[in-house]
Amino acid sequence: MDSLQAIVLGIVQGLTEFLPISSSAHLLIVPKLLGWNDPGAAFTAVIQLGTMLAVLIYFWRDIVRILWTWLRSLWTPDLRGHLDARMGWYIGLGTVPIGVAGLLFKDAIEGPARNLWLNASMLILFGLLLLTADQIGRKKKEVADLGLRDGLIIGAWQMLPLIPGASRSGSTMTGAMFLGYTREAAARYSFLLSVPAVVLSGLFELRHIGDGGGVAPVPTAIATLVSFVVGYASIAWLLRYVAKHSTIVFVIYRVFAGTFLLTLLSLGVISS
Repeated sequence: MDSLQAIVLGIVQGLTEFLPISSSAHLLIVPKLLGWNDPGAAFTAVIQLGTMLAVLIYFWRDIVRILWTWLRSLWTPDLRGHLDARMGWYIGLGTVPIGVAGLLFKDAIEGPARNLWLNASMLILFGLLLLTADQIGRKKKEVADLGLRDGLIIGAWQMLPLIPGASRSGSTMTGAMFLGYTREAAARYSFLLSVPAVVLSGLFELRHIGDGGGVAPVPTAIATLVSFVVGYASIAWLLRYVAKHSTIVFVIYRVFAGTFLLTLLSLGVISS
């Protein structure tokens, strides 16, 4: 991979990690359409560290407050009912399902799940699920209304994006809206919930960078840096957008992209 490819894929990661359109699918699709080699699952996981750094910086006050309150609540019973202390538990427990599933299905995720037929189908299917949640969800609950049950259910939804094309942000937002949360609350909690899972995944895969035919460390570092810059802008934009608009534009894009990809595969223009 050269520097130009690394910059392009960094931009793709930064734009698509937080928009509910699946970054992992786009990191498969874009190289395929441009005739580049598949960067691999390790590259995809590692450059997500750039977008997670964007989350950490954008939400640093929330993250520090949640972590500090949660730690203090371990020995201060009066704090255990505080929202920030509860959020610490919800985010931690909500990360367990994806962690367990990621270890159990590691080989499938790095191999068969990267099939473009599956990715294209997931783009369409989860786009329609997102539309359904947006249409029938009551959209009245805020992050302050989050309880253990909802936290665990949304955490379970976070397992689905282990299949490229499902979208981590899209899946968790879908689960939250089905439970009655506003779009903005769903997006905000989705960002916070993503931190442990994506950071641990990226650090776990970091050891594979440069192995065999994988992407070398320098292009990976370039892509990670670019994804951080673009990702930070994407967070700010998405939170403003979903506060006033529905998710229909993302649904339309997902269905179009999935259908377009299935058509190219069917015609033999690209291979899976």
